[in-house]
Amino acid sequence: MSTFAAVMTGQGTGAISTIQVFGKKAKTIIKEVFKPAGTKPATFKAGEILLGQIVDGTKIIDQVTIGCETARSFAINCHGNPLIVVDIMQLLGRHGATLLTAEQLLSKILSAQKQINTIAIEAKLAQPKAKTIEGTKIIANQIDAGLSKKATEWIENIKTISLNEIRSGAERILETSKTAKLIIYGCKAVIAGPPNSGKSTLLNCLCGRQKAIVTDIEGTTRDWVTGQCQTDSLSIELTDTAGLGEKLSTTPKDIVEKKSREKSIQILEEADIILLVLDNGQPAGQLDEKLLEKIAGKKVLTVLNKSDLPARLDCGKLPRFLSDTVLISAKLGTGIENLFEKIRQICSVVGFDLRTAVCITSRQENLLKRLSSVKSKEQATSIITELLNGQLHV
Repeated sequence: MSTFAAVMTGQGTGAISTIQVFGKKAKTIIKEVFKPAGTKPATFKAGEILLGQIVDGTKIIDQVTIGCETARSFAINCHGNPLIVVDIMQLLGRHGATLLTAEQLLSKILSAQKQINTIAIEAKLAQPKAKTIEGTKIIANQIDAGLSKKATEWIENIKTISLNEIRSGAERILETSKTAKLIIYGCKAVIAGPPNSGKSTLLNCLCGRQKAIVTDIEGTTRDWVTGQCQTDSLSIELTDTAGLGEKLSTTPKDIVEKKSREKSIQILEEADIILLVLDNGQPAGQLDEKLLEKIAGKKVLTVLNKSDLPARLDCGKLPRFLSDTVLISAKLGTGIENLFEKIRQICSVVGFDLRTAVCITSRQENLLKRLSSVKSKEQATSIITELLNGQLHV
């Protein structure tokens, strides 16, 4: 068997790129180009996630994590700059790896690993979609540990394990997966609030560059503006809802305005978290009742903006579900780290165990939902077997 390498992520600049190395000499090649962090030598045992650097002699190419999937399969997770990816691929080629496309390599991996289960295949296919290094770790751990291990344990102990234990275990995985998916695929955050509260300024501040027109005129932003930022293990897609509070309080004048409102409401409903921006220099009366109705029941962080101005907002008069607040000045960039910390806490990503069992596809999620209400051992065995070895949905 030869040794192969391929870029498993799409072309272009991205946050993270994954390079797969597979074959008889994969470990040997990895050892030659990888310098582990710290003083302890790397063991490259299956299931390990290693942190270190890819080096070409004395030249450091990039800081990476390496997922040790098997003795012959390793996933290098590097930064998504195309120049870095090309350098690493050329380095692997000089050390004896045959360079392939992602499809060619995946075909070789799956044909060689005849015992690989469907969960492991889905994990390998999902790795290129991860938005963060932590996300790639979560996915990598589902291959030989995580969900694969849990499902195997259920099957092996089906005679002695209780149905209640299986049901509760499936429910825990489904609940934990909600947080895991935010780390893997990113968090959708909507910036909402009354006109002139500083929503566009906040978007520009968080994204680090001009994304929206900012003036002192109320309702300047008339369209949806999006941006991307990252805080530790969380990649955040931000959407400024373009004066949504003002739109909800008025009757649409034409079909364009009606469609605009419908789209804004859809964006709100699909959001993982709402950043409700209020002007700390204005009283609580600035809140729109219809907007409050739409965000009730969602994860909401109340962002008290314009902390550089005299405060007039009495937080005690805010509805209870808006009690989680953070004080910032988007104009001056103060309080932003506190804002990020609040977002991480609300999304439950702080201290999340990257080794835990989670579901990462709709197929897995649907089967676990069925398993959470299973009525018999026979039914449970059938569902778990399908989870492990069912047909792949692509």
